[in-house]
Amino acid sequence: MNQTLAISRPRLLSAAKTAGAIVLGVALITICAKVRVPSWPVPMTLHTLAVMGIALAAGPRLATATFLAYLGAGAAGLPVFSGTPERGIGLAYMVGPTGGYLLGFLAASWLTGTLARGRGMAGRVLAMLAGLGVTYAAGLAWLGLYVPAGQIVTLGFLPFILGDLINIAMVALGAALIPARLRGEARK
Repeated sequence: MNQTLAISRPRLLSAAKTAGAIVLGVALITICAKVRVPSWPVPMTLHTLAVMGIALAAGPRLATATFLAYLGAGAAGLPVFSGTPERGIGLAYMVGPTGGYLLGFLAASWLTGTLARGRGMAGRVLAMLAGLGVTYAAGLAWLGLYVPAGQIVTLGFLPFILGDLINIAMVALGAALIPARLRGEARK
């Protein structure tokens, strides 16, 4: 019986640390979603900063679990999304014009975390750009359900790309400033 407790305690501690990391990640994504510039049909936020930062710091599994938890909290009606009650909350918001971007961020969490593993700054930047590409692909495709085809790029890409590239640069710079031993990388 004692041996079972000895095995369970580390697993319990590990699970608690993972749950804590996910809760903190959801809080970070929520804060970044609330820092926004109102625009229609998709608001400008710091989602890219949070998603890419978490993917680099936590890796693909934890980053994806964190964004899934964020989506779950939003689907349950918690005020985690950038929208306002008059634009809908919960599932209504998720199937609105921003739904594709949310789905894209979920995929980007995994893709960026996977591609960035063990990479230097250039590799991490390319991983984030790949994640951003997936986000825009899903977001623009979904946005096409809400705006005329001729306005998709004008409304869903052009206003956001410069800010998203700046966010990626900030995450890359922040990651470069963190010592390798804290990032979990072995010295070469």
